[in-house]
Amino acid sequence: KTKLGADHPDTLTSMNNPAFTYNGLSKVKQAISLMQDCCRLRHEALGSHHSHTLSSQAALAAW
Repeated sequence: KTKLGADHPDTLTSMNNPAFTYNGLSKVKQAISLMQDCCRLRHEALGSHHSHTLSSQAALAAW
């Protein structure tokens, strides 16, 4: 976040990946919280039809 900014695609990916890790470790509340933030930021930065936004939304819906 410090170097690239909160809405940079690499920053957003670095939020997305730990959310999957939390979910895999059965830390669902943490996973959902982080993925909700990621979805919101991806929607704002990339748009609602971007593949990364859609992927994050699909993961969140499945959890």
